[in-house]
Amino acid sequence: MLGRIRYRGPDESGIYIGRNIGIGNVRLSIIDLSTGQQPMSNDERSLWIVYNGEVFNYIELRQDLIKKGVRFRTDSDTEVILKYFELYGETCLDYFNGQFAFAIWDTRKEQLFLARDRVGIRPLFYSKQAGGFIFGSEIKAVLQSGMISPEINYKGLQQVFTFWTTINSGTCFKDIFEVPPGHYMIVSKGNTRLKCYWNLEFPTDERDYITRIDEAISGLSDLFEDAVRLRLRADVQVAAYLSGGIDSSTTTYFIKKIARDNLNTFSIGFQDSEFDETAFQNEVADYLDTKHSGYTCTNNEIAQAFPDVIRHTEFPVLRTAPVPMYLLSKNVRKNNIKVVITGEGADEMLGGYNIFKEMIIRRFWAKYPDSEYRPLLLKKLYPYIPQLQNQSGRMLKFFFGYRLTDTYSPIYSHLLRWNNSSKIIGYLNKDIITNHDNVDQFSDVLMILDPSFNGYAPLAKAQWLESRIFMTGYLLSSQGDRMAMANSVEGRYPFLDHRIVEFCARLHPDLKLKGMNEKYILKKMMAGKIPQSVLTRSKQAYRAPISESFLNSNSPEYVKDYLSSSKIKSFGIFESERVTSLLDKLSMHTASELENMALAAILSTQIMYDQMIRNRSKPTINMSDCKIIYQE
Repeated sequence: MLGRIRYRGPDESGIYIGRNIGIGNVRLSIIDLSTGQQPMSNDERSLWIVYNGEVFNYIELRQDLIKKGVRFRTDSDTEVILKYFELYGETCLDYFNGQFAFAIWDTRKEQLFLARDRVGIRPLFYSKQAGGFIFGSEIKAVLQSGMISPEINYKGLQQVFTFWTTINSGTCFKDIFEVPPGHYMIVSKGNTRLKCYWNLEFPTDERDYITRIDEAISGLSDLFEDAVRLRLRADVQVAAYLSGGIDSSTTTYFIKKIARDNLNTFSIGFQDSEFDETAFQNEVADYLDTKHSGYTCTNNEIAQAFPDVIRHTEFPVLRTAPVPMYLLSKNVRKNNIKVVITGEGADEMLGGYNIFKEMIIRRFWAKYPDSEYRPLLLKKLYPYIPQLQNQSGRMLKFFFGYRLTDTYSPIYSHLLRWNNSSKIIGYLNKDIITNHDNVDQFSDVLMILDPSFNGYAPLAKAQWLESRIFMTGYLLSSQGDRMAMANSVEGRYPFLDHRIVEFCARLHPDLKLKGMNEKYILKKMMAGKIPQSVLTRSKQAYRAPISESFLNSNSPEYVKDYLSSSKIKSFGIFESERVTSLLDKLSMHTASELENMALAAILSTQIMYDQMIRNRSKPTINMSDCKIIYQE
């Protein structure tokens, strides 16, 4: 099981085996390189921990316990978690500022405690079987236990084709689940108890909002500087990703402010100018005086790396965007860097995505649904979708008019996106389609909404959905943790410090999205600190080529193989005729953005099925250095 995920921790590995329990860890050594080995026990050897991630405020927590007479054997954050659990039990989680998944075994109670960080930066999967309970940082480790036979969960697959991820802790594999963000689980004598300890909440009373811009700027700036300071803690070099947008420019500015030493920054560019932001990346690097390395990603490299990427995502993907992140982290690791700070979370917390603007325009349009002019506003949001630019108001209504007047719906902001992407379900083999009705699909989301959700402002509802579903389930997983850890690199996200998340939730919507001006407060905060061109440039969605990468004269042989009629029929997941028709349309360059997404979804699903179900190979990693501790 550890061999399957050795790339997540190539520096050390260890196993603890006791009565009715076996836990193990592969370690990426970042803090306390000499004495932070795992599994780690308390002084009485009655508690044992394995742990992935970081608790950034461990120094302050450690000092608090030392003042109370607690003694430490190491300088690691791992021991801090263990001591806090020993003193405070499950409420220890309230003290931690970090990104983590950990397991603690209590030998006296014969009880396992599993916990995941508030927003789900670190993954944690599990399966309950007749022979026991299995958990791991990745699905492939759970499967390697040999206690579960891999089988596709088609409801989970349909959810991915609708929401980009699964809902309600499910995965694309039967009987394998994920501990939700902000939750812990207690496993004892075959029973499991799952409990939420943190959730993203917004004000339901107008009086609870922060409305003064000076208070907002001061509060956000102070919190962000401290979040960056905490995330610079490491006994190894820390670098930063620089995308050329305001989010990564902000993190880079604050890193330079706190640590004035040479800062290494890394960026990804594209050979296709439609996707490339190299000019902005170089401008920011020059402005902030960083030691910058830019990497250009070709369409052929995207196609070549795609199978490796899917091996790590363990989920189908609807876009190729994870691939450049995988290639970028590989480049970072080649430079002997283990930690990068990135700008993820700013769009979700501060209203940066076009889906938030789209919601506002659709609500405005819904007041006069027959208007020919109001839908024209939508053209400005998507300059990168050529099919929309020459369309009339009538045609735009065809594109954007789905359930236009259902503004009462709690998930109104996302109805259009989810309805569009759910059309990919139509490519599935009709014999295996279940719950194809979109109403049923959307009801899965309604089940996870907070009781107070209906009292949120429209922007807050959209932010909650985007954060809880898209960010956690897709962005932080398929584009975040999985792509970085595949190359033994740890990503850190100051915008997702829970204090900043909670502060941004209290900001009045007008401070986040003022008219059509996204991340308004962040732009005000960073005025004069980063290039003006970055502050005023139009929002550019991070995307990567799809059909251009897979369907060209240089495309790898595996693409044709997985998409061939014979392989489609052999796997039995998709309708062969529909896939052939899609490929014909894509080859004529008349396909839509959605049909490009369908190509990515179909190809990634075929690869995932082959890698994880049909041809699972044994790990070839040498684990002879793994230290094993036995306890009667």
